[in-house]
Amino acid sequence: MAGRIDGKALAAQVKERVRIEAAKLPRRPGLAVILVGEDPASQVYVNGKERDCAACGIESMTHRLPVSTSQKELLALVEALNGDPSVDGILCQLPLPEPLDAGEVLNAIAPDKDVDCFHPVNVGLLAIGTPAFLPCTPAGIMEMLRAYEIPAAGKRCVVLGRSNIVGKPMAMLLTQADGTVTVCHSRTENLADMTRQADILVSAIGRTRFITADMVKEGAVVIDVAMNRDENGKLCGDVDFAAVEPKASWITPVPGGVGPMTRAMLMENLLTAARRHQNR
Repeated sequence: MAGRIDGKALAAQVKERVRIEAAKLPRRPGLAVILVGEDPASQVYVNGKERDCAACGIESMTHRLPVSTSQKELLALVEALNGDPSVDGILCQLPLPEPLDAGEVLNAIAPDKDVDCFHPVNVGLLAIGTPAFLPCTPAGIMEMLRAYEIPAAGKRCVVLGRSNIVGKPMAMLLTQADGTVTVCHSRTENLADMTRQADILVSAIGRTRFITADMVKEGAVVIDVAMNRDENGKLCGDVDFAAVEPKASWITPVPGGVGPMTRAMLMENLLTAARRHQNR
């Protein structure tokens, strides 16, 4: 039976560390969050980030904009926040309602305030191994592996998903940790043959219970990034947890696994930005 990686408990430790360090700064770190429209899931995410900020002693500044907001208005707000010295990080909640161009908005955020690590400058720094910030979900996974003393070095690592937010940066971080990495996706042939080779399997494809026991190597570490809902509306991941847990050595639950760590690493990135802005 696999050990369960408790992301919720580990996230609490990370946030407490951030709180202690943030209190040492001359000025409270500030996070500006932009929310356009009234998407229910986005509202939940933003409310969670506000709670995280409060727990970490971080000033949360949420800008709730109507769905009718124009691209020009949104870009003007980003520019104003770029120039605001009380703002250390800027986060634009996705998805944006149509016809807003998310790529243009994300690229307009100043790289030194891009705490999500989406800006091309920060992605490039990550690629060459000198990151200003680490992308939150992959960074949270690496923190989990460190906390549970699970080395990536010399291991066969398989990442399912090639998104710019999770899959690609996850592959970079595992490679930089000396793992041997294969990235799989919707066009990968003989996928189960690939996943069965994984010592560390990271799934971020968003397909309910797609990873079955026969796709997992005995003793593998299984990291489930996805947050799906099953036919009964219950939260679940990509992994058939009940079937895979007896076969794995370590596994993340959904919920309570990767999700809390993603938000905790955002707080870590914000602390990093605030230190740089305050020369600490």
